Amino acid sequence: MPPVGPGGTASEQTAKINPVQADAAAAAWPSEEPDAAEPTVQTAVPNVGFPAGEDATEYMRPVAPPQPRPEDSGVYGPVMIEPGQDEAGPKVSRKKALIVAAAVVGAFGLLYGLDILVSSGNVPRGVTVAGVDVGGMGHDEAEKKLRDEIGPRLSKPVALQAGDVKAELDPKAAGLELDWTRTIDRAGSQPLSPITRVTSFFTSREVGVATKADDEKVSGALEALRPQLDHDPIEGSIKFEGATPVAVEPHAGQKLKTEDAVGVVVSNWASGDPVEIPMDFTPVKTTKEGVEKALDEVVKTAVSGPVVIKGEGKDATLSPEQIGATLAFAPGEGGALDVSVNKDKLAEVTTPQLKDTIKEGKDAEIVFEGGRPAVKPSVDGLDVDWEKNLQPYFDTLKKSDGREVKFEYKHTPAKVTTEQANAMGIKEVIGEFQTGGFAADSGVNIRVVAEKVNGAIVKPKETFSLNKYTGPRGLAQGYVEAGIIENGIPGRAVGGGISQFATTLYNAYYYAGMKDAGHKEHSYWITRYPKGREATVFMDNAGNSLIDIAFTNPDDTGVAIQTIWTPSSLKIVLWGTKNYDVTGSTSGDFNPTQPQEKKVNKPGCSPSNGAPGFSVTDTRTITDRRTGQTRSESRTVRYDPQFKIICEPPPGG
Repeated sequence: MPPVGPGGTASEQTAKINPVQADAAAAAWPSEEPDAAEPTVQTAVPNVGFPAGEDATEYMRPVAPPQPRPEDSGVYGPVMIEPGQDEAGPKVSRKKALIVAAAVVGAFGLLYGLDILVSSGNVPRGVTVAGVDVGGMGHDEAEKKLRDEIGPRLSKPVALQAGDVKAELDPKAAGLELDWTRTIDRAGSQPLSPITRVTSFFTSREVGVATKADDEKVSGALEALRPQLDHDPIEGSIKFEGATPVAVEPHAGQKLKTEDAVGVVVSNWASGDPVEIPMDFTPVKTTKEGVEKALDEVVKTAVSGPVVIKGEGKDATLSPEQIGATLAFAPGEGGALDVSVNKDKLAEVTTPQLKDTIKEGKDAEIVFEGGRPAVKPSVDGLDVDWEKNLQPYFDTLKKSDGREVKFEYKHTPAKVTTEQANAMGIKEVIGEFQTGGFAADSGVNIRVVAEKVNGAIVKPKETFSLNKYTGPRGLAQGYVEAGIIENGIPGRAVGGGISQFATTLYNAYYYAGMKDAGHKEHSYWITRYPKGREATVFMDNAGNSLIDIAFTNPDDTGVAIQTIWTPSSLKIVLWGTKNYDVTGSTSGDFNPTQPQEKKVNKPGCSPSNGAPGFSVTDTRTITDRRTGQTRSESRTVRYDPQFKIICEPPPGG
């Protein structure tokens, strides 16, 4: 094309060569949507992976020619085209592009269809079951592989992780079985989405196994493991191995959540991995760091050597092991472990070495001189002031040297002081009773218990219990074997005969106007006791109280018990301030029952004609001297008939 000469105009040149001028708007970069005024070429090219449709229409705009540079022609303006040129070149290029695109889409569609055809009926690609890859396999082949690789696991115990506890579950006992067919079915059918099919070449998808399970069996199997899985919270502490302190790490408590655990086990038991089952956790207050701090900063120093305790005229030396026994531990703030001193333990390990510096106090006593009560003065005691010495002792334990501490003492007043005894109004007889007719061996036991009880004081509103006051009544306490009645048959036991003391005591407080706090009559009437007004007591060989007798002092004045024993009689006198006049009356026998025979072939059998049983009612009438008021109390007692004993020769005798 000849250049535009000087002095020529663009219009002149245009007229000569009939140029095709590029539209500036057409040359611009296309917007997101085509302008309605623009010429467009529509081609139905389907989107990759989706069927062609109206929405898949692609808009193709003419491409503007590149802008000319001034240095190329020296003329600013539109580009001119030589006569005879047309748009055949761009049209051919677009046609080729369409052919290539169609070929690609067609090839992709062909591969897509071929992939569906080939894999039809198979497990989708990328599928794993319990970690076993079965993707792309036929159902039968996949099931066989699962049976081969998962099957051996199913008979093995299932590992459980329950909080901080490991355990094993027997799948057979829990009724767990694998449903192979349903497991394969869970993998699903071939996906139609091209995207899913393409990504399946590079990814995997885990499919859970299908289990045949009886939830009740699984629940029962888990409950059987509860003692192994559950544990209470363990607070951090410090224990001692000899004199060496050892940290006890805190552990949260945990309890099995059975209902939730059943579902977790059923879903995961065949995975081959430990099954983490849900638990309810109970937190602890201490932390591992708090325990270690207490150990390092306090306890190790405390037991680093002995401590000397200086008493009143005598010292005590505690070894590191003894010191450790006096320490106590408890959760503190912010996970800390607080260390303190156990007062009772300190007294326990120290008292044996300081016992000569400790004097036990003595209560005021009522003694009987010339047949009348008198007060024997009380004596105050001297004891270590344990409460006051705790902090100085603990401060000494924190030292590495100079580990000596001076203990302070305190006077301990008697429980019943001389002043209290004198103010109790114990001045006259308020009730008394006497019994006799006991055997010599029973008399020994009656004497021992009488000596123990003589002088006992019952404070105002206080209850006196015979078994509690005497304690165990065995050979070690001076009691001997004597006669008893056991199951209606005469027998022997250590402490026999004490029931006579109980009967005498009952009648003494009966006539003193005291309140009965509990007693039990004999099952059979013993002729030397008043009908309906007697009592028995019993303690086992270990000193446990099984049948007791007790009374309560209802007044504001005290009561003293005096016992007077002779080889043939026992008299009990209650002293105090006489506030009541008491009388008693007993009805005649009623509701009689006849005895039955009982054959006995034991050595020492004593024949008996027996005695009939009966009922009787006793009535106590009490008149209060201070108010003049009178009240009556009745008690009906049922006595069993005594067996007619027939003695037979012992077996083989």
